[in-house]
Amino acid sequence: MIANSEAGTSDREHLEEALAVLRPHASVEVEATSSPGELDGVLHRAGSRTIVVAGGDGSLHAVVSALHKRNELGRNHLGLLPLGTGNDFARGVDLPLDPAEAAQALLDGTPRPMDLLVDETGQVVVNSVHVGAGAAASRRADRWKKRLGKVGVGKVNLGKLGYPIGAALTAYDPPLLRLRVEVDGEVVVDVDEQVLMVAVGNGTSVGGGAELTPDADPGDGKADVLVSRATGPLARLVYAAKLGLASHTELEEVAVLRGTRVSVSGEEFWISADGEIDGPERHRSWELHRAAYRMVLPA
Repeated sequence: MIANSEAGTSDREHLEEALAVLRPHASVEVEATSSPGELDGVLHRAGSRTIVVAGGDGSLHAVVSALHKRNELGRNHLGLLPLGTGNDFARGVDLPLDPAEAAQALLDGTPRPMDLLVDETGQVVVNSVHVGAGAAASRRADRWKKRLGKVGVGKVNLGKLGYPIGAALTAYDPPLLRLRVEVDGEVVVDVDEQVLMVAVGNGTSVGGGAELTPDADPGDGKADVLVSRATGPLARLVYAAKLGLASHTELEEVAVLRGTRVSVSGEEFWISADGEIDGPERHRSWELHRAAYRMVLPA
């Protein structure tokens, strides 16, 4: 079981609840890591054992990325004990968010093939990647999270307020981009038209439950691609309201496609992949790798 001590995902109380369920039935070794080097060392020692990530989407991304780089992603079954803030991937695969229930699911569950998105630089996407308004909100939220995280003591701080602040600032002043988006070679939108955001979803939700690509399934061999052209002030308000109800895909300004290869190019844009910010870029493409690994999920 791998916990990210620096990210605050190894909450001892919740971790102990899970261990109390697991240890009567399985041998469990807990390792807290705080750097890529430490994580690599733990994975080297894991052998063929099931690797359980005790954390959120960022922790899961880090472990899957490290295994992918080691060419060992398909060697181990993976499990997830959702101790993060958003837990979007866990929500999308119907994994219980209660630590004890999630631990029981690890014991009773079934390994299920999971797809993975990989870009041309070799970076992976476990849950979701987006550009435009979504990435801008993530960038602003990250800055405010770091600032407000200093207000308080330890984990008891104002850092979580960074997310709504980032979303509010972006809703007021979003980046509108001219991009060419292709899905399996089909042009969805070209640079002659502005877009609010583009999202490629392997999982359903982002930001702690916002169902950006509500029909996505990380095990069905296809990625869900959403392109929003809701660029006017009123259109953006309607889009935001509909997004909160997971009905935004019904809007005329929103296109939803499914495919295995996605490319985005045009004006400079920032990228948010599983919450990790990258950019600015003028081109990025992703390819879906079907059944790249197996994760233990509720039967």
